[in-house]
Formats: sequence, C-alpha cells, structure tokens
Amino acid sequence: MMEITIFGKGNMGKAIGGNFEKAGNRVTYGGRDFKGSLGDVVVLAVPYGAVDSILAAHKDELAGKVLVDITNPVNFDTFDGLVVPADSSATAEIQKKVPEALVVKAFNTTFAGVLAAGKVGDKEPAVVLAASDSEEAKKTLAEALEGSGLSVVDAGSLKRAREMETLGFLHISLAAREKISWTGGFAVIH
Repeated sequence: MMEITIFGKGNMGKAIGGNFEKAGNRVTYGGRDFKGSLGDVVVLAVPYGAVDSILAAHKDELAGKVLVDITNPVNFDTFDGLVVPADSSATAEIQKKVPEALVVKAFNTTFAGVLAAGKVGDKEPAVVLAASDSEEAKKTLAEALEGSGLSVVDAGSLKRAREMETLGFLHISLAAREKISWTGGFAVIH
C-alpha cells in the first residue's frame, strides 16, 4: 500500500483517486492550501495555472517524491494552442521548478469518465500513458495502479510529455466541439 496525495478534488482528481484506492492505496485529497504530509506519490490534478503555487508551497517536501502531472496547458482564452514553449511541455517546466522530484506525465490523455469506467467508449480498456526521465517514477506509478483495472504504458522519456499534451489538447478540443463524447477518446491497444 502506498500513500497518495492528490491536489484537486474535481472529476479528474476523484477518478484518479478512485483507481488508486481500488488498487489498495490510501488517498488523501487536498487543495492549494494543503497542510498535511505528502504521500509517496503526489498527483497534480489541477489546472496548469494552479501548479506554480502548489510547487512553491511544497518544493522541499517534493524532493524524492513521485510527482504526477496530469495537466494539459491549454490556452483557454483562445482554445487554439498550448501556453508552454513549443519545444517544451508543462511537465518539463514543472521538472525545472522542482528538480529533486521524480516527475512523470500521466492521465492527461484520458477523461475522468473513462478513468472511472475503466473503458474508452465502453469498449476498450483504459490505458494510462506515462512519460518520465525517471524509470523509478514510472515503475512506482504502475505498481500503485496494480489491481485498479488500468494498465500503464511507458511512453518514454520526459520529452514525450509534449506529444502527450498535444494529444490531450486534441482530445479536449474534439470533445468540446462535440465530435467525441466525454466518455470516449483515444484507445491504446497493446
């Protein structure tokens, strides 16, 4: 059993937390003003704009922790791009701010409804893509989800977070335009 801290109490935070709980872990939810001890795995299930204040408040505590970034840094003013540099990702920017954390990109290409149901469009099993420069972080995430019904696919190094965020943005924009449902999306068949 692992201790999991999830920043964010919305649909994504609850769906992710539910999977960790199903796998036998203890989950604590918190907001930006969270004061407790951080778990073995810390999940940023908040909008990208809220990340900096969390990192600033917990920078020292995050050293050595697996820090899961689920954000999609969509420009919600224009809904026509990402707000991070073209050669970077939200996850890479987070890693720069907390270099001692084991940062992994995950959950951003899967909607909350899919995570809760465990299936994409009620057809294919839900898969979590994970990208990180830390093999330990990806392994820990996969172990923490064993028994949840979700599988984790290693998407490669932290560089792959950029493509994952682009895929996440496409996913969101299709659903927002009602081209796919919020319980649908992309399936990874492996």
